[in-house]
Amino acid sequence: MIDLSIQSSIRQKNIDLARDKKIFLPTFEMMCNPDKLPLQVHEGLKKIGLWDINPLNLARITWRNEPVDAGGGFGEVNFLEIPRAMTGVRARIFTLVGKWFPTGAHKVGATYGCLVPRLVTGQFDATKDKAVWPSTGNYCRGGAYNSALLGCGSIAILPEGMSAERFAWLKSVAGEVIATYGTESNVKEIFDKVNELRTTRRDIFIFDQFSELGNHLWHYEVTGSAILRVLEQVMGPDDHFAGFVSATGSSGTIGAGDRLKEVFPQSKIAASEALQCPTLLYNGFGEHRIEGIGDKHIPWIHNIKNTDMAVGVDDNATIHLMRLFNESAGQAYLLKMGVPEDFIPKLALFGISGIGNMLTAMKMAKYYELEENDILFTINTDSMEMYKSRVVEEQERHGDYTAEDAVADYHRYVLGTNIEHVQELGYYDRKRIHNLKYYTWIEQQGKNVEELNAQWYDRTYWTGLHTQTAEIDALIHEFNAQVGLYR
Repeated sequence: MIDLSIQSSIRQKNIDLARDKKIFLPTFEMMCNPDKLPLQVHEGLKKIGLWDINPLNLARITWRNEPVDAGGGFGEVNFLEIPRAMTGVRARIFTLVGKWFPTGAHKVGATYGCLVPRLVTGQFDATKDKAVWPSTGNYCRGGAYNSALLGCGSIAILPEGMSAERFAWLKSVAGEVIATYGTESNVKEIFDKVNELRTTRRDIFIFDQFSELGNHLWHYEVTGSAILRVLEQVMGPDDHFAGFVSATGSSGTIGAGDRLKEVFPQSKIAASEALQCPTLLYNGFGEHRIEGIGDKHIPWIHNIKNTDMAVGVDDNATIHLMRLFNESAGQAYLLKMGVPEDFIPKLALFGISGIGNMLTAMKMAKYYELEENDILFTINTDSMEMYKSRVVEEQERHGDYTAEDAVADYHRYVLGTNIEHVQELGYYDRKRIHNLKYYTWIEQQGKNVEELNAQWYDRTYWTGLHTQTAEIDALIHEFNAQVGLYR
């Protein structure tokens, strides 16, 4: 359970700050259904850009933003159905689109899910504490952004090998930016930096995406609800929801699968990881290029017992498909192979991890031999807006992308996708993976072994967490009422 104990004096300081900064905090219910936001908020957003540092943009932490850069309101959930000519499978594959969040990535929601319970209870003092956001990429961007909206200090931590776009933007928003050694796979180095800050700084509050249960809870409630809303629109009477696919990363996003399983108990949850760093599949390690997913450990917030499948995706496939989707020769060949012309501009809505998630869904569809009436859902956490420099790097490294390259990549990485490095997880397979948490979280990070066992054996551990949204929403309503700005 998330600690919701009140620290009254600090809570009052946060209320005073919110009043001064004209801050309104959306509830989980409002993030699922922005129609419930106050009318003044709707009116105010008509004059504000999607990425502007304006407190009203907290209201845009939802999958239902109008897909425009400025002045947008709210509509239906942003999603795509991926054409079968792009997947090569019979099943229908859908994906949520993360580009239309502030910062261009859904992690801004996960950071809010971690921050808001601490803010409204007074456990985090926004008037003096610097919020520390350890990350392999988008999480620290979302955290720095939310911190800026709240008018509090922030420290963003991410590996030095992440894309230039991330660093360029962070330097304009975060109070401090710390680049740690390595790339996606170097999570241990991030933990080491966090532990160093704990011993040397007294003005910080650490929001660790890998262990903050608010990350899981936000996706369970908000991302899960968004997918259910889409399924209501697209499922016919003979359709079958087969499963949900997500790269593990911090294991926040995969928490949406818990919500989906409550509604569709026969559905499956597939956890994806880079084949070059196959921690779930083979207890392996390594380096990879699928930006947006950290690894070499099992996050504390991953409900492993509810995960049905582990899938390894070759990072070479994601990089080659990145070029296929974003270079003119690749797009021309996709048109030739039957991808609708009006879908070509939408290819830019797939970031590198989104391409990886699509490939995982394709593997899952082939493994279970899914048919035309079967539906899989996955996530585009961000878009190519975060990775344009990667395309340039590939051009400089390998030269122009030709029609021959497009033919080879489409047939090898789309039509050639197979069920290698796919494991359906039995009870003891899951327990093996769950037990890996011990080495990171008990031995290194000081977590409690009793809680580790509760995650596996206590049926109420996760279900109890999922009931906390109502309690958190009540605290947010009370906080907003005392701020007294919006009715």
